[in-house]
Amino acid sequence: MCGRFVSATPPDQLAKYFGAEAPAEERLLPENHNVAPTQAVYTVYEHGGVRRLDTFHWGLVPFWAKDPKIGNRMINARGETLAEKNSYKRPFAKRRCVIPADGFYEWKKVEGQKKKQPMYMSRVDGEPLAFAGLWEVWKDPNHVDDEGDPMELYSCTIITGEPNDKVAEVHDRMPVILPPDVWDAWLDRDNHDTDSLGQLLVPAPSQLITLHPVSTDVNNVRNNGPELIEPAPLVSDD
Repeated sequence: MCGRFVSATPPDQLAKYFGAEAPAEERLLPENHNVAPTQAVYTVYEHGGVRRLDTFHWGLVPFWAKDPKIGNRMINARGETLAEKNSYKRPFAKRRCVIPADGFYEWKKVEGQKKKQPMYMSRVDGEPLAFAGLWEVWKDPNHVDDEGDPMELYSCTIITGEPNDKVAEVHDRMPVILPPDVWDAWLDRDNHDTDSLGQLLVPAPSQLITLHPVSTDVNNVRNNGPELIEPAPLVSDD
């Protein structure tokens, strides 16, 4: 799974990197070195024929949901079953996105230790990761905007799949990371060929990823700052 990641690249740089329109000023987010579920995250998606970078709620809320809290359980979507699950098959066919990240955390079991070792994973070249994702719009029947229309919640989920050899040493799942040459096909809302789209959901090459142990300070979501991704000694129960 992917339950924590880093979003520190400035939005204007992200927009340029992904060839997207930058978000409005009121939609900008601060640097976050400990992004957690239900927080706002940057998302690249297409709307009205335009590629945009905007902020979405992390935790997908299906359009049919009665309560948006259902999104708390939908921060990740298994790539192997997207076309089968009621929550994901519609956005898989029509509403795919990319969720940018500077890196992500996973926790590794350490032989002889009760504590798990947090590990930070990022691209070897320092460029942003492009997590494959899905997005949806949920209309709140209990709240309306100034025009009298239901308030809308834009939400997203990160797609996970089998790990590559390097990540497999830490965890049995990893986010699907899309290379630049498939972004157009993935984001194209007129592309409904879920069979071919599913073939894009493969592990990123091991040589793309570098990883190292970091402090257990990352375990607490209230901790934030660039020091969280600095290499740290291995954990100990002492």
